[in-house]
Amino acid sequence: MLDRGASGREIALQAGDYEARIVTVGAGLAGLRYRGHELVVPHGVGECPPGYLGKVLMPWPNRVAGGSYSWEGTSYDLPVDEPAFGTALHGFVTFQEWDIVEAGSSSVLLRTLIAARYSYPWTLLASARYSLDAEAGLSIELSATNIGEGPAPYGVGFHPYLAVDGLPADELELENPAAIIYEADASMIPVASHDVADFGLDFRSPALIGESQLDHAFAGLPEGTWTVTLRDPASGVGVSLSSDARWLQVYSADYIGRVGVAVEPMSCPPNAFNSGTDVVALGAGETHTLSARIAGFNS
Repeated sequence: MLDRGASGREIALQAGDYEARIVTVGAGLAGLRYRGHELVVPHGVGECPPGYLGKVLMPWPNRVAGGSYSWEGTSYDLPVDEPAFGTALHGFVTFQEWDIVEAGSSSVLLRTLIAARYSYPWTLLASARYSLDAEAGLSIELSATNIGEGPAPYGVGFHPYLAVDGLPADELELENPAAIIYEADASMIPVASHDVADFGLDFRSPALIGESQLDHAFAGLPEGTWTVTLRDPASGVGVSLSSDARWLQVYSADYIGRVGVAVEPMSCPPNAFNSGTDVVALGAGETHTLSARIAGFNS
């Protein structure tokens, strides 16, 4: 464990050929290596990372249009922290310090309070558990419990940037099993759904990303656990993310130089607080959990 930096404190995990680094600000995944290969875009504990690298997204993932929403007949106004698009982005905890509850050589449990406020008057206790396994890789469990009055509108996401040793996204092969892609408006809010083949971004079979620009929500994922893979076809080295979340955002990291691909499992789509789609009504005493796993491979 290191002294505090811009990203809080760092916890190093190790199991077999895997090494991971977790930081306490945003309960973020700051690094993951397998047999010496970088599996995510890394950052140091002394940095404020760009592009929400590795952050936990609660109590909503992605964007809320205009920062405004209604719940049970009452309207609320969230802070607009993405002024270019006029949206409230990625919840409250991405730059919040989380407490280390348990820490071992291969796992860590972090926890933080999502305090009630005028724009979101519910109190949640959030937790993030990272566990490394020599065979399975890195497991992530993101949970929130309503410890106040309910029900609270709730959604969760995870924002890792998958990578293969820092290679440009253009040179990597992506496989994404989602069948439905969402077209977004100028504020990056989904406005129409399309078949991925009709939209020209069909990666259900592995294909080079090339010059494709991705920053889209996806649905139509297989029932149960699905897997997205990113692979260097020259070396066969790759990384996979698996989850049973029903929504996915994929972003070709244009803002940070296309050095990886953000693969973001989400419990609900962008602007869900307005559309109502898959928003969890988290009752008092209830807990919701999103799970994911990241693993390396060499095919």
